[in-house]
Amino acid sequence: MSFQFVSDWSGPDASPDIRISDFFTPYMKLLELDNVSKVFGGVVAVNRVSFHLNQGEVLGLIGPNGAGKSTLFNLISGIFKPNAGTVRFNNKDITGMAPYKICESGIARTFQLVKPFSRLTSLENVMVGRAYGSHPARDTREARIESEQILAFTSLANKQTRTAGMLSLVDRKRLEIARALATKPKLLLLDEMMAGLNPAELDDAIALVKSIRDSGISLIVVEHVMKVIMGISDRVIVLKTGEKIADGTPQEIVSNREVVKAYLGGEVSC
Repeated sequence: MSFQFVSDWSGPDASPDIRISDFFTPYMKLLELDNVSKVFGGVVAVNRVSFHLNQGEVLGLIGPNGAGKSTLFNLISGIFKPNAGTVRFNNKDITGMAPYKICESGIARTFQLVKPFSRLTSLENVMVGRAYGSHPARDTREARIESEQILAFTSLANKQTRTAGMLSLVDRKRLEIARALATKPKLLLLDEMMAGLNPAELDDAIALVKSIRDSGISLIVVEHVMKVIMGISDRVIVLKTGEKIADGTPQEIVSNREVVKAYLGGEVSC
């Protein structure tokens, strides 16, 4: 999958000539984790976790603080190497590969603490992203044109000349997503991008995630905001102390007694 800019694209505040096309068979397994574990000293952060992500899905990943969610993202994106288990992406074993190689294969991620290049403009930040990933821009002109379109898609078109350090929190989060999209991912990992947003901003962020999904990019979303998880996820995985305790539809998850007890700290009344 790659960005293609054609006439029939539609998205929030996007220019009419942008479209992100998808050439994968629906419901094929895009990502597979098989008994993945990570140990830090004597602490087991992730313990024999297995799951898969289908092409075109939005997978929610939830759990209490310290459950292993961000560690799992770091294992998928190559920041950490697993002590055991395998990670396969697009039918290729990527276990232990360097982060830049994983990015080149088509996986991009955001970080909970966004850190753009504060002295660069929004446009320049995204152009940096276009220099990397699965299909880097061939020259500066191509990088600029495509970065402008990505900024329009993420509702930042009118702030492309503003330095990143002058942006509001919500706009810095959108810029973080734009930089990740600039690498032309097949899979986008979103790490608590909704934290700190007000209700109206949450609604806009949910709409953006749905637009990304509709463009053909699969997503795994770590969030504590249950409105977001329930509103965008096709399936939800729940972690507790590094182990997977549930995997199902949002409706199945919210009625799962073990999940309610572990994550919400209560019991389900029937």
